[in-house]
Amino acid sequence: MTVNEFLQSVSNPAVYAAGDAAASGGPPLTPVASYDGAIVAANLLNGNHQKPTYLGIPTVVFTIPPLVAVGLGESEARKQGLKFTVNKGMTSGCFSSRRVAEKYSGFKTLVEEDTDRILGAHMCGNGAEELINLFGFASRERLPSPM
Repeated sequence: MTVNEFLQSVSNPAVYAAGDAAASGGPPLTPVASYDGAIVAANLLNGNHQKPTYLGIPTVVFTIPPLVAVGLGESEARKQGLKFTVNKGMTSGCFSSRRVAEKYSGFKTLVEEDTDRILGAHMCGNGAEELINLFGFASRERLPSPM
């Protein structure tokens, strides 16, 4: 269903949609559906005043090792005309990877040149499914990169 910025149906203003039912909503993830549901409830009860923002929502592929991402990828950042620096590295030689015999692990971050804001982060490795939440927070709050 096509919805406006308040998750309200464009064709019938008495109807709202959340999660996968909202065609223009965020990524099809369970936490996003719950988040959308809270926004819909607030807008139904108090009138349209809340808009969802999907900035900084991490995604995880629960493989061994986990693959995670948040924010923009390189091609998406280029399409938006952003100037950014890519920081990347392999971490398989680090103790955190060696202690679990992880053969491959690494990271990549995209940092905006003018503001030092973290545009995106991508990781593969033990514990990445938890660590990505910090990058999501930094992205959502528009915090500068510590690097």
